[in-house]
Amino acid sequence: MTSSSDSVPAKHDHAKCVSAALDTAEQLCVVRGVQLTPIRLQVLKLIWESHQAVKAYDLLDRLKPLKQEAKPATIYRALDFLIDQGLIHRIESLNAFIGCNCSGQQHEQLLLICKQCLEVEERPAPEVMRALSSEIKRADFTAHSKAIEIHGICAKCSKAPNAGG
Repeated sequence: MTSSSDSVPAKHDHAKCVSAALDTAEQLCVVRGVQLTPIRLQVLKLIWESHQAVKAYDLLDRLKPLKQEAKPATIYRALDFLIDQGLIHRIESLNAFIGCNCSGQQHEQLLLICKQCLEVEERPAPEVMRALSSEIKRADFTAHSKAIEIHGICAKCSKAPNAGG
């Protein structure tokens, strides 16, 4: 990710993006001694099909043709595992999930959510997070996690013909 305001690459190689995310997930699970079961891996692949947030029941619908016996609990157990391992993020305001771009490190999240195309961009925003940490400290509050979700229109949609209409 870059720090410029136009950080979306002109040409995004999504296959490379997905491959890197899945490779990282497999490596992290081996290092951590946890099992990335076939169902967990399949759910992770489904989440990474795009950079759009996906709901649990949509995942279930997409998983059913591959695994007929899949139930809501199957999806939720897989999602819990993937969240615990830092491989995906839950977008609270949408009750949906996205793949994590920086799974190999502990981090806070600034999530930019486009209300037109529904794509979600994860940004590190260190200055914002430092200011937020400072405010939390002044409040004598102990935070267990930090995520900021901002809804708006992404650069791609704002530049598209008929944007906003």
